[in-house]
Amino acid sequence: MSKNMLISNANQVVTMAGHSVNPAKKEAMSHLNVIENGSIWIENGRIVEVGPDDVIREKYKIQISSAEQVDATNKTVTPGLVDPHTHIVHAGTRENEYAMRLQGKTYMEIMEAGGGIHATTRATQEASFDELYKESKKRLDKFLLHGVTTVEAKSGYGLTLEHEIKQLEVAEQLQKDHPIDLVSTFMGAHAVPLGDKKDPERFVDRVINEMIPEVAKRNLAKFNDVFCERGVFTPEQSRKILEAGKKHGLIPKIHADEIEPYAGAELAAEVGAISADHLLKASDEGIQAMAKAEVVGVLLPGTAFFLMAEFAKARRMIDAGVAVALSTDQNPGSSPTISLPFIMNLGCLKMGMTPEEVLTATTINAAHAIGFANEVGSLEAGKKADITIFDVPNYLTLSYQYGMNHVDTVIKNGKPLVVGGRLHELSLSDA
Repeated sequence: MSKNMLISNANQVVTMAGHSVNPAKKEAMSHLNVIENGSIWIENGRIVEVGPDDVIREKYKIQISSAEQVDATNKTVTPGLVDPHTHIVHAGTRENEYAMRLQGKTYMEIMEAGGGIHATTRATQEASFDELYKESKKRLDKFLLHGVTTVEAKSGYGLTLEHEIKQLEVAEQLQKDHPIDLVSTFMGAHAVPLGDKKDPERFVDRVINEMIPEVAKRNLAKFNDVFCERGVFTPEQSRKILEAGKKHGLIPKIHADEIEPYAGAELAAEVGAISADHLLKASDEGIQAMAKAEVVGVLLPGTAFFLMAEFAKARRMIDAGVAVALSTDQNPGSSPTISLPFIMNLGCLKMGMTPEEVLTATTINAAHAIGFANEVGSLEAGKKADITIFDVPNYLTLSYQYGMNHVDTVIKNGKPLVVGGRLHELSLSDA
């Protein structure tokens, strides 16, 4: 395969240029930096130049004849999509709980009865490394088909040192084997095990004194996350867990204010979290604190949609100066989807975001939410050639036509992995 590539003659190239140092906020979330009739020149898996088609063709005319060429006529080119919040490494499904919710049971009622996270924990603990690897790889392949080239992967369905390590080691192996980039988060504090319900502090101590040091020692995660919610972990317990992670070099993240207002957004600002996620019930004070502390707000409208809950106040957050990102929250209980394009639809239709803002939220701001904006999230010289080509004439169509997958081509590190909407097996095998 040629080490050079020309993507040419796109109706639109949405570069997202100019936001790599700091995430886009307020009006800047609408600045996509679109090049009409644009092209991209790639060498050795990196973007060299993005510009008008005639300029790129003239500048690289000698090299073009030997380069791999991708014709993007009548198509829209964007950075590879980034999903900054998933629980992709797990075993089993929970469609029975879906039926229970349709009959009126709440998420927390199901969890307190031993379902929810605990059901997936049992399945994940019982699954072998190979079984977890196989299931998770299938999900990654489907993410590719929906234009995603970078994914954050949380543990949190182990709840013991052995099984949390198993989840993280599966993610580590997938990062080595699969073309999608995986960025790992340790989330041992996802739920209090049923055996520790009467003494949750005992489990908090195990997370702090056993799990976090071992995860850090093995270099299995970049981030440390906690589910700060009434009936799960209190703000005080969450603070202890996040501060302990910081001492071992793990950057804080937090599941915040999902079910009710619980000072999660305020805590994210206090501990210097890179992101606070969910935020359906975040207070105005918490939103202001996040904006001041420059915490990225990762919103998960698929979860609200699936749980039939109130959506996060994206408009209020953006107007307050919070850099907003979007994610699938892929998990078996509250958001069993891998379609980030559908999440973009929900961002517009259910949270009042503009088509420009949802593109920013699923590219460069999402990359900032996982500390990877120096490599991905925009189409700029020097960055990875992670590129998604949609079979639509302009970016507005992506949010206008909802529930559809318009992905035609996905390029990762300069290699075509999806071609004509199908996995390109040859490239996958040698990626």
